[in-house]
Amino acid sequence: MNIKGEAVSRQIIKSKTQFVLPKNVKIVLLGSIIPAILLVVWQYLSYIGVLEAHLMPAPTVILAKIFEFAGDGSLWGHIGITLYRIFFGFLIGVVAAVLFGSLVGYFRIAEALLDPMLQAFRSIPSLAWVPLFILWMGIAEPSKITLIAVGVFFPVYLNIVSGIQGVDRKLIEVGKIYNFSTFDLIRKVILPASLPSFLVGIRSGLGLGWMFVVAAELMGASQGIGYLLVVGQNSYSPETVIASIVLFAILGKISDSILKKTEEKTLHWQDSYVKKA
Repeated sequence: MNIKGEAVSRQIIKSKTQFVLPKNVKIVLLGSIIPAILLVVWQYLSYIGVLEAHLMPAPTVILAKIFEFAGDGSLWGHIGITLYRIFFGFLIGVVAAVLFGSLVGYFRIAEALLDPMLQAFRSIPSLAWVPLFILWMGIAEPSKITLIAVGVFFPVYLNIVSGIQGVDRKLIEVGKIYNFSTFDLIRKVILPASLPSFLVGIRSGLGLGWMFVVAAELMGASQGIGYLLVVGQNSYSPETVIASIVLFAILGKISDSILKKTEEKTLHWQDSYVKKA
């Protein structure tokens, strides 16, 4: 057998004897190490009495409470209405941010007219909008969705403006050399160059959307994960409060992972250091 044949044989034997985990599974397992350790420590400290049950229930108690909500069917209603509010608030906030961000980023006159006012609005705390939205729209769904949309709007807007204004001037000049129309310049140069910043803004906006949904569901809601927080507080049920927080964390992580995977596929053309590694 020649040298090449021997190398191939060794490679076949190695592939049969060595099990290699897929990259995605490896990432999930690595990311689960610290949470798993924290859960074990938390359970142990609860078991030996360091953490008082009426203040910090054990993870098994929290899990039992979540299963209790799932068993009586109320969990799915709370999750469903929260996802509904997040989806429409996120959608409205992103659409508005794309419109205003594109105008402000591309047109100097629009930046001079709109950006100072929008930056002033950005400085207003989220809870300051709550009484105003209740006065305008009551405590029904429109006020809650609008509050979430406000939270989503600003990080997406800022990243779009930054992305457009950060496009390399040389790329614009090359487009003009090739006689690109304004539409072609936007579609072929500005949009691809600003897309990474826009996608980062989308993820940041979704994160703030999950924060704002808590404030939104304090506005007289009768359903939702944020409503469970209020129920847990009023009934002095720490397991309900922590179970609600855990649900927020799980749903937020899942939604962010979906956006991250979308971002990776959309920016597959980037020759970045992380992708080469």
